[in-house]
Amino acid sequence: MIQNVDVYDEGPYTCSVQTDNHPKTSRVHLIVQVPPQIMNISSDITVNEGSSVTLLCLAIGRPEPTVTWRHLSVKEGQGFVSEDEYLEISDIKRDQSGEYECSALNDVAAPDVRKVKITVNYPPYISKAKNTGVSVGQKGILSCEASAVPMAEFQWFKEDTRLASGLDGVRIENKGRMSTLTFFNVSEKDYGNYTCVATNKLGNTNASITLYVKDRGYASSSWSLCSLKGLEQSLMV
Repeated sequence: MIQNVDVYDEGPYTCSVQTDNHPKTSRVHLIVQVPPQIMNISSDITVNEGSSVTLLCLAIGRPEPTVTWRHLSVKEGQGFVSEDEYLEISDIKRDQSGEYECSALNDVAAPDVRKVKITVNYPPYISKAKNTGVSVGQKGILSCEASAVPMAEFQWFKEDTRLASGLDGVRIENKGRMSTLTFFNVSEKDYGNYTCVATNKLGNTNASITLYVKDRGYASSSWSLCSLKGLEQSLMV
């Protein structure tokens, strides 16, 4: 009996039995099976949108394990991406960020599973901005929501003047993807067009939002993206 079998015990063995007439010999070949084990896998990675990414997952086992990659951040049944030790993604998109699972399987034991996280940086885009109608003397709030990785920083402008929280009766609050500009006591001078600017290290975008007199029935769903040409100098301050 061979105890504590390992791969070095694999090979041919001969069993000989000595009898009065002649020896009897039998030969067998021992095959040692080894459960799959992932020995080397890529670390978590952060890249810019449009970059190329290569992930590595090296596994050992006997028989040689099959290595598969699966994107976990998609709907069930749609996450298979590769059946290879290397996972290559060209021109990566923001929706390809998330966890990728490497699985090594050879039917000897349960698969060995490890995960890698890909973070995809992309410039801001404003997903929600709404014109608001308020009567004089009332509280008014303009809101601006932007998606970006890393998270966007916000600034508010009226014409070419950057607004500061706590001055002229306004408060600016930035929480995650959302920025709000609050007027505590709206006056005639507060009405007009405001610009919300969202910026991260990859770029910036902005939206024009209007605070209007409620009784005039201004189209509340109207907002637009505009260029930063008139604001570039102000943003440098």
